[in-house]
Amino acid sequence: MVNLFEFLFGGAALLLLLPVTVLFAEVFLGVVFRATKSVLPVGERLPLAVVMPAHNEALVIAKALRMIVPQLVNSDRLLVVADNCSDDTAAIAAAEGAEVIERRDQALRGKGYALDFGVRHLEREPPQIVVIVDADCQVAAGSIDRLSRLCSRSQRPVQALYLMHAGKGASIKMQIAEFAWAVKNQVRPLGLRQLGLPCQLMGTGMAFPWSRIAAAKLATGHLVEDLSLGIEMARAGSVPLFCPEALVTSQFPASVSGAQGQRTRWEHGHLGVILSDAPNVLLEALKSRNLNLLALGLDLCVPPLALLTLLVAAIWLASIGFLVFAKLSLPFAVMTIEVMLVGLSVLMSWVRYGRRIISFGSLAFAAVYALSKLPLYAKFLVARQMDWVKSKRDGD
Repeated sequence: MVNLFEFLFGGAALLLLLPVTVLFAEVFLGVVFRATKSVLPVGERLPLAVVMPAHNEALVIAKALRMIVPQLVNSDRLLVVADNCSDDTAAIAAAEGAEVIERRDQALRGKGYALDFGVRHLEREPPQIVVIVDADCQVAAGSIDRLSRLCSRSQRPVQALYLMHAGKGASIKMQIAEFAWAVKNQVRPLGLRQLGLPCQLMGTGMAFPWSRIAAAKLATGHLVEDLSLGIEMARAGSVPLFCPEALVTSQFPASVSGAQGQRTRWEHGHLGVILSDAPNVLLEALKSRNLNLLALGLDLCVPPLALLTLLVAAIWLASIGFLVFAKLSLPFAVMTIEVMLVGLSVLMSWVRYGRRIISFGSLAFAAVYALSKLPLYAKFLVARQMDWVKSKRDGD
């Protein structure tokens, strides 16, 4: 029986070593080595279309559009897809100068269907670049130009730096969520960029050559359509580039139900992709000796930071028991190294990027935050969310 448990815990420890090592390597490169300064990409500013999918975004869409309109030139288009809206989203977008099309299909719901509807509409007069921005996001000045020029030069998908903010007076839990988001969307992609490797697509602030986005399978109700789209593009030989000089920001929902719904959709979707796609991507990359696809697959294997921390802590504590009662030292040694790597990853990220978000004292509550997400992860096992549901915002 002891040998069986040693085998199981040893296997779990070795299995976790992969995502823990990938996390540490990405963070180390993103933190210790300063990213080389980028000159404004020299690619041509080709005619582009900004596509904004919007479902009942009357409260926020005007602000989003006012950040984009000044960045456009005469040859550009701004297309809002008002998807199954029951509010004034379409009217507000039209008043702000956007071209608006409305989609009505209660059976096929989700951002992917809205994007597909917008891209199919553009086929009549296709642009050369398509930039996708969510209706609740603010695009920093100059970002559209940077994305489009880099996309034009590389003829590959380009991902802006996408950050989410907790807002003033946010709870410690939301501050920790903002910090974890920065680790995932800023620190880790910067580390990959240091090696010239691709990043994951993040759902907004994405630019595509027309030929790539027009051929993509967008019409799905996938919970994390961005991850799936990035994998599809990489398999087609067009891996995404990270462009931190372009910035897109958004706010976490302030309501408890809205934040919970958003996290459930993201994390259940992410875990689903890890289980269904990551092994195939890694195998395909090894067979084809495709370094970019391999890097994308390895990055995909890293679960949400809270879940990874919980798994490492749980197996480390179990390994202590086996060390004390059964004198089994190997699982304890491996897990101690993993605990140190995760801890160093969090600490390095906080020192370089997190101090503006959360104090070190508040960061100590990260363990409590991770434990509070246990019901979310348990729900994935017994009642996994499969359908796309819009997160509730303030005023909804």
